[in-house]
Amino acid sequence: MGTIKMYTTPWCGDCRRAKAFLRARGIAYEEINIEESPGAAELVTRQNRGRRKVPTFEAEGRFFDCSPFDAERLRRELKLD
Repeated sequence: MGTIKMYTTPWCGDCRRAKAFLRARGIAYEEINIEESPGAAELVTRQNRGRRKVPTFEAEGRFFDCSPFDAERLRRELKLD
């Protein structure tokens, strides 16, 4: 698996759950706070058809959101099974 980018906000409970999911499995990721990183909020909005959804992931050249957090969906999206 290549680099995983996770677009987050500090107040997002779904983001915290997704980070815990990845940490528990030893999966490295780059966290990008969309409230601090220039252009990140616009990227997330564009990738989610006008909605500012977090967490949004970029993995293997594609974007997907996991909001609300769903461990099974995240597992499938990251091809962990």
